[in-house]
Amino acid sequence: MSIDAVLGGLLVRQLDHWLPGALHRSRRATLALAYAGDPGTAEAALRVVAGFADRLRGRRLIVLVLADGGPELPARLGVVEAGLPGDVAVHVVPGDPTRLPVVLKAAGAAGAPLFTLVDGAAPTPTLLAATTIGRPAEVLLTGTATCLRPALTAAGFPLVAEAELVPADGTPAHLVAFGTGLDKSLEAFKDALWAATAEAADGDAVRHRDPVGGLLDVGADPPTGPLRDELLAELTRHGPRTVTELRRHALTATAYRAGDAGRALTELVDAGAVTRDPEHGRLGGDVLISAGPAPAARSTA
Repeated sequence: MSIDAVLGGLLVRQLDHWLPGALHRSRRATLALAYAGDPGTAEAALRVVAGFADRLRGRRLIVLVLADGGPELPARLGVVEAGLPGDVAVHVVPGDPTRLPVVLKAAGAAGAPLFTLVDGAAPTPTLLAATTIGRPAEVLLTGTATCLRPALTAAGFPLVAEAELVPADGTPAHLVAFGTGLDKSLEAFKDALWAATAEAADGDAVRHRDPVGGLLDVGADPPTGPLRDELLAELTRHGPRTVTELRRHALTATAYRAGDAGRALTELVDAGAVTRDPEHGRLGGDVLISAGPAPAARSTA
């Protein structure tokens, strides 16, 4: 139950971020929800859409729900759909996520903002290629696969984050991955994931597995030691990096958030483990960070 609550909260928060931007960029957009199993989060997604009714005037939003939910699914969603403005078209399509390419093409989703949820389905190249037809395109994958990042990268998403949700009761872990081309969306995904986990699991029933730091509790700010080590390793591997680049690395390569990366970089600077250029001022995105302590000042005597 905790995992289901986390995934539902994550989708709601991510749509809260995506929908205003999509409506600002274009007069049309598509939200596609494809389920291999229970389409339990579809109602919550429609409620998010209903919350933006005032911003939908003069815009066109198509909501596609692809699932084998039986004859009762349209009735379940119809209760929420009845409260949506006329600018929103909801299409419930029977079938599994393998039909997504055909459904997106029929809906005319290409060339406009597209957010796709694929829940519980194998991330085949054909399936993921269909999710990239939006401009911009974003996709949220959930399931029990061992690794989703390579498939999203191969599909052409330039920014990919992956997180493993580990229940404390020993039930199987769940994998979540997000693909986008926008830094702000990537940051929003990580923030939404941590917030949804903390809220749904009371901060201790589900933890996040970090590739470099083991299991992380989500009830408070996590220890930054493993993240500091990883950021130093990244600087050693590739040389000086801007704060923006290091924040992006933390988001894509670790379970940490952008705010955690900011804390870790501040601690590294304060400890003298890295240098910054310029030396003073706010630790903004264009500040260049280099590994190693600052050279000792030369004597002028």
